[in-house]
Amino acid sequence: MNGKTPTKAERQWLNAITGLGCIVCLREHGEGSPASPHHIDGSTKPGAHRKTIPLCHPHHQGGSDGTKAPYVSRHPFKARFVAAYGDEYALLADCKERLGWAA
Repeated sequence: MNGKTPTKAERQWLNAITGLGCIVCLREHGEGSPASPHHIDGSTKPGAHRKTIPLCHPHHQGGSDGTKAPYVSRHPFKARFVAAYGDEYALLADCKERLGWAA
């Protein structure tokens, strides 16, 4: 993981969200798929590791704009991703609610 080394509390969050599975798959299909953390606001700012959402490879870096595959990737299609699945901070709030973490 690039950026600053996560603190113990940040590692707990990162483990919790990856255990949850892809938040988009959860919302769209009712079940998560293996996920990795997506840093909403980069990985070097203070608190960056707590501003993360779990995304599977297709939804994170799969490279689809949604025209030839049934999904939109966050990288490099942020605007289309947001249009399809909602604001990343709303997805973060959903993760916190599902995990029972304080908003």
